[in-house]
Amino acid sequence: MPSKKEIQTSKALAFNAALQELADSKGISKEAVVEALEESLIKAYIKYLGGGDDAIVECHIDCETANIALYEVKRVVADVEDDYLEISVEDANEGLKKAKYKLGDDYKKECPVDELSKMTAMAVKSILRGKIAEAERSALYEIYKDHIGEMITGTVEKVDDRSITVNIGRTTAELGKKALIGEETYRVGEPIKVYLQEVKTVHQEEGKAQRGPQIEVTRSSEGFLKRLFEEEIHEIYDGTVIIKKIAREAGVRSKVAVYSNNEDVDATGACIGQGGTRIQKVVAQLGNAQDKEKIDVINYSEYPAVFIIEALRPATVVGVGLLPVEEEGVQPKALAVVKDGQLSIAIGRKAANCRLASKLTGYSIDIKEEKDAKALELDYKEASVWIEEADAERRAKEKEAFLKAKAETKVEAPKVEPVKVAPEKPVAPKAAVNPDEFPAEAYNPAASALAEARRRDEEEKAKAEAKEQAAVEETTKVTTTKSMEDLEAELNAAKEKKTQPVKKKPRKITEKEVERETVKTEFAQPSVSIYTDEELAAIKAEEEAESIADFEDDEDIDYEDYDEYYDEDDGGRR
Repeated sequence: MPSKKEIQTSKALAFNAALQELADSKGISKEAVVEALEESLIKAYIKYLGGGDDAIVECHIDCETANIALYEVKRVVADVEDDYLEISVEDANEGLKKAKYKLGDDYKKECPVDELSKMTAMAVKSILRGKIAEAERSALYEIYKDHIGEMITGTVEKVDDRSITVNIGRTTAELGKKALIGEETYRVGEPIKVYLQEVKTVHQEEGKAQRGPQIEVTRSSEGFLKRLFEEEIHEIYDGTVIIKKIAREAGVRSKVAVYSNNEDVDATGACIGQGGTRIQKVVAQLGNAQDKEKIDVINYSEYPAVFIIEALRPATVVGVGLLPVEEEGVQPKALAVVKDGQLSIAIGRKAANCRLASKLTGYSIDIKEEKDAKALELDYKEASVWIEEADAERRAKEKEAFLKAKAETKVEAPKVEPVKVAPEKPVAPKAAVNPDEFPAEAYNPAASALAEARRRDEEEKAKAEAKEQAAVEETTKVTTTKSMEDLEAELNAAKEKKTQPVKKKPRKITEKEVERETVKTEFAQPSVSIYTDEELAAIKAEEEAESIADFEDDEDIDYEDYDEYYDEDDGGRR
């Protein structure tokens, strides 16, 4: 048989397990369940006492021991006027060996939970259910209030003529007709993206059923469009491109003003994409209605006139006139002059383009065509002039900001505190310290080291060039014992010799060159000559005589007649 301690331990474990299971099923904490149970027991016991709701009851639940302590509290008084709330000193100390209570103390009368009636237990259950529902609503509020301004993907649970009920996880939310994009339609079970716009707590009204926190979701707000841009365009997600303003009429038209933090990134080009691929992905998620919502991506400008020129796109604005503000708090007015024939484009279908431009810029815009503005002699400034002035002002601001930042980062000279010398101890005079005479190394050691390195490199380079020049001069140096006059005479003679025509004659061929060496052929047997020795000597003498005659004939030739066929540049041959 288990001991009393083991029974108590087993009871505590079962009690805690039940509390934890209830907390997990409702998505609330175990402490919230315990608190709801204590409040339920207090209200049920007050009802059980039947003396009114002004009774004082305390309840404490010990989760470690599973012990529930329920007390009725009364004030100890001398004369009892309301026995429902008060008790005398004698009654409070009745049955005690030693008086414990005195005037002004709280007397606690314990009520065992086991002795409560079945009706009281049913009341505890009913109250506990309501308290847990209230705790669950509070938990939902704490969860969803941290997600305001985020995109949530839910599931369509119910569709009727007035609204769409969407399951967003722990609870449901309703999308009214105004929260949808145009005439889009959905069926039960389809996924749907919604924008969590607001979460409100609901105060319980007497006689009405308790409801959960009011969670407002929408698809028609500017925030929904902004989140779609962040999902589809990574330059916006990482902060390179910033969405400055959005003006939207869901299902009709939207204008998105963007600005780039990087000069190398075109803000509108990054949003539109090559061939409009990026903006088409955004438009594809703006409902399934037949008429798709149009989106104009424009460049943001902090200069009102330039911003108005951009906001009225796709119309071409040729001039803008900003009217003076007459009263404080009244929307400023502006005149926009567009090209002839573009008035309808500037106004847009159902005047949506003009309304969105006014909403985006904050100006009430009056649009006129160029011919009408000239006929009425309206005062306005050309768009190109506004743009040039804005660029000049922007550059001036950038220069001012640069100079200011440079001045703030300038290193000040270190302050030298004067040395305090006691009068009774004479000290040798020290050199005065002047910060203006400090070397550059004292202010910027890194810059000085860099300058020193560059100086050494330039010295080494100069030495190398001087050494190379000396070597060239050494190789070109000429040693001579002749005077300058002799050298000049030789040079002039060489020039005259070069300019004189050169007569070329054929080289004389000697007898040795014309001698033909007799080829001696060795045979295995002695050969027999076809000529006798006398015939051979006669042939040789005849050849020598012919050679001398040919040479004498060549001496009579005037070779100057053939000089034109010779050229010294190509070796004597044309």
